Amino acid sequence: MTEQALLETKVDLLPVSIYPTNDAMGHAAAQAAAQIIQQAIAEKGQASIIIATGNSQLTFLEALREIKDIEWANVAIFHMDEYVGLEPGHTASFPAFLQRHLLDHIPAPAAFHPVIAREGHLETDCAEYARLLRTHPVDFCAMGIGENGHLAFNDPPFAEFDDPVWVKVIRLDEMSRQQQVGEGHFGGLDEVPTHAITLTIPALLAAKRVFCIVPEARKANAVYDTINGPITEACPASIMRQKPHVHLYLDAEAAAKAYPA
Repeated sequence: MTEQALLETKVDLLPVSIYPTNDAMGHAAAQAAAQIIQQAIAEKGQASIIIATGNSQLTFLEALREIKDIEWANVAIFHMDEYVGLEPGHTASFPAFLQRHLLDHIPAPAAFHPVIAREGHLETDCAEYARLLRTHPVDFCAMGIGENGHLAFNDPPFAEFDDPVWVKVIRLDEMSRQQQVGEGHFGGLDEVPTHAITLTIPALLAAKRVFCIVPEARKANAVYDTINGPITEACPASIMRQKPHVHLYLDAEAAAKAYPA
């Protein structure tokens, strides 16, 4: 079933689609993503994709894994960040999140490339992941917006639109760390690591097509700033307005401040 948007619009160069519910938004994004993935496979025999983690991505991931005609055996899967110093097997690990919510539910992909963050080897880990990304040009990237406007873990104090590297170690902004507590991944702020490896903004936007999938009222302020504020590293997501190959998917709650009824 094709989900019907409440509103299709554009902000500068950025297409925006607003759906009545989180579920409708996730299904619409998943259907469109599946077409992009299958087109890449049809054209060159394989597809490379980057998938985000986090609670805001759950309806999209649940819908994507139910689409039966995706040829996962021809898809290489990357993701975009991982904590530094997280104990092995921790439930907040982002590769573990993707295992639970995507990989356990689909046929084996051509490859899954988890971000590895080994203390004492961080520069090597960053360089190797950047090499993998450049070796497998990305056809599709699904990402979200943080409550502080971040993309991946490119938080406002540290985000660089023209970052010279594709993967790096960053210090996490306290608001970003608090979001992880609010989503239930940690018991308190003191449990959240202070650093992570992240794909940078140029690496994310190097994908041929990018969907930014943003549900929930807690993201409404960030969406408002993204759409109505200046294009600035103080709101990293605002750079999307200059990128016509990005598509912003919202539910009604996330869109409520930017597009009041």
